[in-house]
Amino acid sequence: MSGLREECGVFGVYSPTPYDVAHMTYYGLFALQHRGQESCGIVVNDDGIFRSYKDTGLVNDVFTPQNLDTLGCGNMAVGHVRYGTTGGNERSNAQPILVNHIKGRMALAHNGNLVNSYELRTQLELQGSIFHTTSDTEVISYIITKERLTAPSIEEAVNRAVDKLDGAFSLVIMSPQKLIAVRDPHGFRPLCYGKTPDGRWVVASESCALSSVGAELIRDLDPGEILVFDKEGPRSIRNHCGTAEKSLCVFEYIYFARPDSVIDGCTVHAARIRAGVYLALEHPVQADVVIGVPDSGIDAAIGYAKQSGIPYEVGFIKNKYIGRTFINPGQASREDKVRIKLNPIVDVVRGKRVVMIDDSIVRGTTSARTVRLLREAGATEVHMRVSAPPFVSPCYYGVDIDSKENLIACNYTLEEIAKKIGVDSLGYLSIDNARKMACGGEGKGFCTACFGGEYPTAIPKATDKNRFERKLSQREKKE
Repeated sequence: MSGLREECGVFGVYSPTPYDVAHMTYYGLFALQHRGQESCGIVVNDDGIFRSYKDTGLVNDVFTPQNLDTLGCGNMAVGHVRYGTTGGNERSNAQPILVNHIKGRMALAHNGNLVNSYELRTQLELQGSIFHTTSDTEVISYIITKERLTAPSIEEAVNRAVDKLDGAFSLVIMSPQKLIAVRDPHGFRPLCYGKTPDGRWVVASESCALSSVGAELIRDLDPGEILVFDKEGPRSIRNHCGTAEKSLCVFEYIYFARPDSVIDGCTVHAARIRAGVYLALEHPVQADVVIGVPDSGIDAAIGYAKQSGIPYEVGFIKNKYIGRTFINPGQASREDKVRIKLNPIVDVVRGKRVVMIDDSIVRGTTSARTVRLLREAGATEVHMRVSAPPFVSPCYYGVDIDSKENLIACNYTLEEIAKKIGVDSLGYLSIDNARKMACGGEGKGFCTACFGGEYPTAIPKATDKNRFERKLSQREKKE
């Protein structure tokens, strides 16, 4: 896997009584660390008093015991881990965003990417709004705040704001008295909620974060659903449910989510096993051993081995102290980390015909390096099978694929790609089976735009990740 970056993870907790929600949120964010490693933050609500801390870096580095202690106890908290698909990696873009306005305070955490953020921000700026970040999350906070000025409640303001937002947005919002969870009408990004045995409500991007704080998964939010938690318990607002075709990002199952998470009723681990089964049916080969590239290639490798009858073995040892290769901006940095990230187990591959399963190929540089490791360890043949279709189109919903120029599948044939990365044969999962692996059925309700170019929404006019960051024009310099 190389070149892909996901967006964010969100977490929220509502406690009927004062509790150490800061530490609870810390554990939840730790479980969601795989979703974003650039920055993180927590806002605690103590009876209307908001205390916040956020910075660039990993959860364990940012939230020292001293920093967590400054947040103290409260009855609500919102947390966030970020990889930015809009805006740079600065502390100012770390979330949650905290807003002070005439109707009260609000904290907001966002997972996704708006396709109309440029238009909305332009309108707001022309009306006098002043932005302090370069992320589309601040646009969402402004829209909600603007609606709150005339809405009778924060949930009605959120309800009105959803009408103006287009694209992917799973939100956790905190007001002085309420915690609100929102999933966009397409359901691009996952969002679920659960409850602890002692009565605390928890919202998170993935169910693995619920488990980390002892909460039992109740269900996923439906696309378009707004869920409000207050002293009366949870209540659902469903005005936007069923207003758009469901389009959950299929790559959540292929790569982004943790294998122990359950998304929309489907276990990620089981989905990846099915992907391997489908791969074996689509692309059989004579070989001696099947291995998976850690981490997300392992489950698919097990599925391939079960279906093909070729023995599965652990072929790579991963240095667990090295973060995900794709998360480090800059190709040179990625390649440096690939060199020390994986080590093949020589006894498993030496003198063997090897089937190597990975979750995707983006640029091909990481795949080529991984194949060389197997050749150097003595593999006689290397047959690569990929548990995703080829990337041929940009993603506008939160996966950092914003240009075709670096996508290897857009520039080379299958045979040319195989030659470039040094494999004896290459096979990708089909788009139809990518959809089916995610739910084990008809394969409906998924976004596969990055594999086939069929977008569920209009394509945004401004697509540059740093579209809100620019140098001054000559005219502006003179003013």
